Amino acid sequence: MIRAGGFDGMTAGSRASRGNENEGKNRNMASGKDLRRMAGALAGTIEAPHFDRAAFKVARIYVTLAADRRTANFKFTPDEQEFKCMLAPEAFAPVPGGWGRQGWTTATLAAMSAAELQDALATAWRHAVARRPRR
Repeated sequence: MIRAGGFDGMTAGSRASRGNENEGKNRNMASGKDLRRMAGALAGTIEAPHFDRAAFKVARIYVTLAADRRTANFKFTPDEQEFKCMLAPEAFAPVPGGWGRQGWTTATLAAMSAAELQDALATAWRHAVARRPRR
């Protein structure tokens, strides 16, 4: 089985059954509060308003949190986006249109564990701090 970036070996079906077992037990579900705390702990991250969302950025924005704190948009590479959406379709989906083709991915926080959220944040953060080659 492929293991990468926090993959816990669970299939989508076993994730769904895990969700049913833990209904009403919010301790396994990620939240907007978790995202704020975890993103704020990543080196150089600042939070700033971005339209109707909260943006978390270092050199560039790497994640935005919806006003209702239920979803977040992460900046992944298109390959990372494809992998995450295939691995956990209940949690990840491409943002519609051109933003999605660039790797922007909507995550439903309640469908993620705290560990999955931490992995997604770290992946997006690494891209935001990476230096772009000079032209």
